[in-house]
Amino acid sequence: MGIKFCSLSSGSNGNCQYIETDRVRVLVDAGFSGKRIENLLSSIGVCPSTIDCMFITHEHRDHIKGAGVLSRRYDIPIFANEGTWTNMSNKIGELRDKNINIIQTDKDFEIGDLGILPFKVFHDAYEPVGYILYHKDIKITIMTDTGWVNNEIRNKIKGSSLYLLESNHDVNMLKYGKYPWYLKKRISSTQGHLSNDDAGEILSQVLLGKGEIILLAHLSQENNIPSLAQETVGKFVKKSGINTQKDITLDLTYRDRPTKVYNL
Repeated sequence: MGIKFCSLSSGSNGNCQYIETDRVRVLVDAGFSGKRIENLLSSIGVCPSTIDCMFITHEHRDHIKGAGVLSRRYDIPIFANEGTWTNMSNKIGELRDKNINIIQTDKDFEIGDLGILPFKVFHDAYEPVGYILYHKDIKITIMTDTGWVNNEIRNKIKGSSLYLLESNHDVNMLKYGKYPWYLKKRISSTQGHLSNDDAGEILSQVLLGKGEIILLAHLSQENNIPSLAQETVGKFVKKSGINTQKDITLDLTYRDRPTKVYNL
């Protein structure tokens, strides 16, 4: 077996990603209730008690809501950097000391046969990160909350087999929508969320057109439409010379259900 990936759900209501190798089963973020995550895992045939660990991107509720519950219920270790631990400890409840694991941003570590690199992103949290996961010759990038992607990040994520990338909003829907000005400003800032245009531009620079899987994530319910996100990103990718029907797989994540399980 290579590696399996499933986005259990992604959006402002919650985020949780599942990764499985021969030796480990992990979650990146746990932004739903413990019960909801149990049900999502069961829907893809995974028993929650078989999860080996959780990696947290940042302390916002839609990424940590069920982390403490699952850790206590199934004795699951949680990995996060110091800034995230400082700001989420009082939100997830008491944990066993052995399940509190502090990692360093931009420093690799390993769990079983999985390599993990937490890398700095730009979001209005204390020390937010994305994750790059390595298994044999397979590389997966998970980046759901960032308002900016600099050249350093682009170079790090290039060459991934699968990208779970934020495509949060359509610029015009946000601009002319009903959100108050302060919220529009936050979302569109370099500490906010990537637009469809942003996602398309980034992917047009990092994709090689060698069968990569792209999952557009964290779509806004109010300021985006799934088909519009897919269409907008596809236009940017096509301009870079990549055939979106033959060279890559351009799929969506969902707010209320898992994607299919991708086998890489």
